[in-house]
Amino acid sequence: MLPAVRSRTIRQAALGLGRQQKRTLASVSDTASVPGNIGSIQVEPYLLEELPCVVSGDKEAISKLPPFVISRERGFLPREDPMVKMPAAFSGLNSLLDRMTIHQPADKDGHRATGLLGKGQFGDAVLDELKPDGPEAKAVDAAIESGNSHLLAALFRDYCFATSAYLLEPVDRAFKETGFYTQGRNLLPRQLAVPLKKLADKLGHFPYMEYASSYALVNYLCKDPHYQGNAGKYSFDNMELIRSFEDASGSERGFILVHVEMVSYTGKLVSATEDALRACDAKDTAAFEDAFERLLITYRKINQSMETMWGRSLPADYLKYRSFIFGTGPKKMNAMFPEGVVYEGVSDQPQFYRGESGANDSIVPTGDNLLEITAHMPNNDLTKTLRDFRSYRPKNQREFLQQLEARATLAGVRGFAMSASPRAKALYVLLVDQIREFRNRHWMFTKSYIIQRTTYDIATGGSPILQYLPNNLSVVLKVLEESFNEFTAEDERALGVEAKGATHRIGNVELLENVTAAGKKAGAQRRMLEREVAELLAEKEKRIEKLGGDIEKGRGMMGEPKSMKRGAVGCDGVG
Repeated sequence: MLPAVRSRTIRQAALGLGRQQKRTLASVSDTASVPGNIGSIQVEPYLLEELPCVVSGDKEAISKLPPFVISRERGFLPREDPMVKMPAAFSGLNSLLDRMTIHQPADKDGHRATGLLGKGQFGDAVLDELKPDGPEAKAVDAAIESGNSHLLAALFRDYCFATSAYLLEPVDRAFKETGFYTQGRNLLPRQLAVPLKKLADKLGHFPYMEYASSYALVNYLCKDPHYQGNAGKYSFDNMELIRSFEDASGSERGFILVHVEMVSYTGKLVSATEDALRACDAKDTAAFEDAFERLLITYRKINQSMETMWGRSLPADYLKYRSFIFGTGPKKMNAMFPEGVVYEGVSDQPQFYRGESGANDSIVPTGDNLLEITAHMPNNDLTKTLRDFRSYRPKNQREFLQQLEARATLAGVRGFAMSASPRAKALYVLLVDQIREFRNRHWMFTKSYIIQRTTYDIATGGSPILQYLPNNLSVVLKVLEESFNEFTAEDERALGVEAKGATHRIGNVELLENVTAAGKKAGAQRRMLEREVAELLAEKEKRIEKLGGDIEKGRGMMGEPKSMKRGAVGCDGVG
């Protein structure tokens, strides 16, 4: 059986969970906090719709809210779509970023010029065209003073892109010329370091590129605000990139905008999650079932959107832009920045930050925490990495996830779901299966986009590729197995007929069929995953042995090319 989780108050739980949240160089932002009341799952207003300034219609206060405030309407998207056209004071920075992209937009004759990064000229251009005391420096100070969070978010995005391009340009050039990675620049010049640090402090971010705050969720443009698609105006075909490293119209576009489309569904995710917590606390089975049903439908839409990644961002193209989303950390594990990076004009101490990663998204952690899956993660370095990843996101989302884990534990979400009714139990099992599907697809992406193409086995976020995702997936599979084993013959009989007068979106019979299918394959998939990881690790050990025991070369620390293999098998047996 699954190990029991001790009930704690929200405040006690949050304090314990928060020990992993220490952030260097970045200060706490002005985002609405979500402290809990002792002995209750109730929290102070944290959803955008419930904040006092929104309820009262205080437009000035609303304009100064942080860019990211979770809401039932927009979920984890920023509360406003990103700013595209920057003020004139930033024309120099804007020009650099426009000319930066390796494959420039086609001219009227269809010709595509090579951008600064493609020529290895971006670093020199930054030093030549941006000055520490230039107009951008004063304009950043003025923007911070104004409190205009819409502008601040766009500036943080742009300075993050410039920073990553500057630091990682040598890494990408070396990889494309030789097939080997090399060390990046270890000094970030004052004209980038100082404004980036100021913006990070104001917004509560690390002064480095993150998934939500720079690379993905503030980097899209909706072409038609009235577009009718599966995800409304956030449907993939209706969006364009604002910034890109390699090609704004190619696979990098697909990589980023599929994530944006997925996150566009999270308003419903947040709404159903909050409703499920409140229903659980009130022991309202009907409301709980309704919230879980809506949650299941939403996760299915997210997974369907995620599946489109294969065709919209080709596996063979990923290494063309991957170099630019690596981090400068973790310390002692990143051969690209063995001594970290010094932020000139900020600190003489080298800084280490994880790189951009989809693992920083809040979709799966929401499910992990609500369903109490996180509580069953093993106490090891890989789980510590998981918690560290959760600190690389906007403050409101960090606090939401931290509080959600504590509130779900206090309310006893899993226990209530498994005892309230056969339907609630079935919905719980299928929600765990949706988390399995998401994590499994992420693992399949990792194999197809990375493992089959390079021996460099450190992910952009700094986690060990061969172990991190399988560690998390295996836990979900165990929870799925255990939960399915608690599904009884009586539960099956109860779900074998449709309830009279019910207005369910998903019928009982369909639920039963789905639960049976999910439960039967969980154990087999877990065993297959264990064998697969063992084989990959054994292959790595053989490389090390052939190289005379040189661990760094054996793990592909400097990224020697790897020939493609045919017939790689996914965790669910799909080739």
